[in-house]
Amino acid sequence: MDTALDLETRTGLPEHLRVLARKFPRAAWQGHANFNDLTAFWLERHLMFRKVLDKLVSDAQLQLDEAQPRFGAELSRYTGFFLNQLHGHHMIEDHEYFPKFQGFDKRLLRAFEVLDADHHALDRHMKELADGTNAVLRALQEGKGAHDGVGRLLQVQEGFRGFLDRHLMDEEEIIVPIILEYGDEID
Repeated sequence: MDTALDLETRTGLPEHLRVLARKFPRAAWQGHANFNDLTAFWLERHLMFRKVLDKLVSDAQLQLDEAQPRFGAELSRYTGFFLNQLHGHHMIEDHEYFPKFQGFDKRLLRAFEVLDADHHALDRHMKELADGTNAVLRALQEGKGAHDGVGRLLQVQEGFRGFLDRHLMDEEEIIVPIILEYGDEID
């Protein structure tokens, strides 16, 4: 894939993949007749992923400043929830939504390749997040100092947050405009 489209380095969608995003700017989405409850729910899921990851980052920062008594339990709970929900969300997109939507506008076929590549890249980052979290949880359980591990985990979380936000922003600018443009044809 073109390195300009790589999730690790991309700063946004190239203009040729924003044809519908230009026609339907984000500020006008909710007022459009084809903006439906399912689209609102999907965007709310994206917001939830952002909020949970923000919480994980904030909790790790607090832990580095001063040991928090519930850090391990919260880290385990919220990271597990986040990873499970994100994995399920991507599975539904990959197997249901993307195959259905990609046929509506041939100009955006490359955009769906980008989203698929993003999901593979995010899978690698999800594994890194899980591994870093498990390392910290093991250190806490064994009563070992976890400070350095929490610092490394925080870097993983912050990097993941950047990649995830880039992916979600671009995905939203591809999918929502398709729904708005072709909503009457989508069953």
